[in-house]
Amino acid sequence: MFESDFEQKLYAERQEKLAKIIALGHPAWPNSFPATHTVPQVRSLYDALSTEQLEAERPAVSVAGRLMAHRLQGKAGFAQLQQEGTRIQLYFKKDAIGEQAFEVYRLLDLGDHIGVTGRVMRTRTGELTVAVETLTFLTKAMLALPDKYHGLADLELRYRQRYVDLFMNTGQPAKKEDAAASDATSAVSTPEEAPLDVRSVFVKRAKVIKALRSFFDTRGYIEVETPMMQPIAGGAAARPFETHHNTLDMKLYLRIAPELYLKRLVVGGLDRVYEINRNFRNEGISTQHNPEFTMLEFYQAYANYHDLMALTQELITYVAKEVNGTTKTTFNDVEIDLANWTKLSMREAIIKFWPKEFELKPTMEIFESRASLEKFLKEVEFAEFHMRDGVPFKTNEEGRAFGNAWRATVAELVKRESNYGKAIATLFEGLAEQHLVSPTIIYDFPLAVSPLSKKKPDEPDWVERFEFYIGGFEVGNAFSELNDPADQHRRFEEQVKAKAAGDEEAPPMDEDYVRALAYGLPPTAGEGIGIDRLTMILTGSKSIRDVILFPLLRPRSESSE
Repeated sequence: MFESDFEQKLYAERQEKLAKIIALGHPAWPNSFPATHTVPQVRSLYDALSTEQLEAERPAVSVAGRLMAHRLQGKAGFAQLQQEGTRIQLYFKKDAIGEQAFEVYRLLDLGDHIGVTGRVMRTRTGELTVAVETLTFLTKAMLALPDKYHGLADLELRYRQRYVDLFMNTGQPAKKEDAAASDATSAVSTPEEAPLDVRSVFVKRAKVIKALRSFFDTRGYIEVETPMMQPIAGGAAARPFETHHNTLDMKLYLRIAPELYLKRLVVGGLDRVYEINRNFRNEGISTQHNPEFTMLEFYQAYANYHDLMALTQELITYVAKEVNGTTKTTFNDVEIDLANWTKLSMREAIIKFWPKEFELKPTMEIFESRASLEKFLKEVEFAEFHMRDGVPFKTNEEGRAFGNAWRATVAELVKRESNYGKAIATLFEGLAEQHLVSPTIIYDFPLAVSPLSKKKPDEPDWVERFEFYIGGFEVGNAFSELNDPADQHRRFEEQVKAKAAGDEEAPPMDEDYVRALAYGLPPTAGEGIGIDRLTMILTGSKSIRDVILFPLLRPRSESSE
């Protein structure tokens, strides 16, 4: 529990203070406090009132919260009380609260919870203040808070101790005198950064989920729940977490996607369904990936992927306005308008973002067959190039190295992938994804990377699927659902072969799902949207860990080595 001898000593000192508070007649851990207002409510009601109006009305309030600052001045003192991320100043005067209560005030530490009653006023400097009349001790903080000016700044510590992060980093600026005291020993002046507001990120996350529910509920969708422990890990290409049910003596998998269960419900006559679900994938961790994450999945009968393209744009615009009051957000220092969308096919995106260093440019024809794609890439591999950032430098050593790197990368894309469709998808990811900062729909995917999607009627190697990107990464994935049971069974068999050949993420056969399709899945379109990633975009958070309250971390002993 203790991280140092100093912390253990401080804990003991606070135990002594708690004993003194008890001796003064206060219970150590009271059960409740009858507050009449929250601190945000006091601010909302009285921030706009002048000193004269407050003196005339003398409004009485009873509030509770955490003590975040206090300054004792003889027989009086000031403090900052925080609740729900909002602070208000308290004024304690010995003559007003009595000698015993003032002694309790003297025994308080930063982080303690207290309740007060009093009158709302303004000080001579104009700060809204509660002049305290009664003080109730509620909880003693037995551990010291982080530095009052710099707050909880260590990134990994913030993730590990989110319970501290949430009340320390609420966007409240430090007092100037506190800043001066904290920086008195610093010889280097650094630009002042805006204070972190971690609490607002998670308040907005809750608003995102509320807005998603509102959007679908008003459109006739039914919210459902599907199993989180499944006998077959299907619905996505991912490595699952395994568990075991002792009573049934059976292996189970934590859900990697709810897709196959949701489509079973559409077979059952629930034409519009959605689920806000927790998924678990035994994969790597990055700024965009956490093994446990939250997704929205929804399905609509008698619709196709074109219908969902329109619905997606409407949905993201609606959620942005509900959460931020505007469609504009800033992510990675770039302003993004979530109402301004672009549509490109995967092939068009490869062509559009093809490096200008190459004189040879791709056309739609090169995607007609594996042979035509390989022929083009081989030509590129040996082609000269002439521009970089608009400046000719084909004979420049840096230019040659840059060109060689591009050629090797593009050639390797094909060498590494034995499947023609996968090679195209890999080419897209390497060339285009990073450029998709503004909202962009990428549609028409290779069949090889879309085992659950319906084929395009005129192009059997391509499927009716789209993904949408914001901020340079994928946020959602949708397609017209495959509803031919025989075709689905064949595709499952191909995935089983891929798994046997070493593809650990290939989904297994699901005979029961194929049987469900045999009862008749109507034409259906479905989509999955990453709620964590959407929240990143709407809050300007650079890492997925910043929008997950308790992200997965290495054990502390390992991470410190």
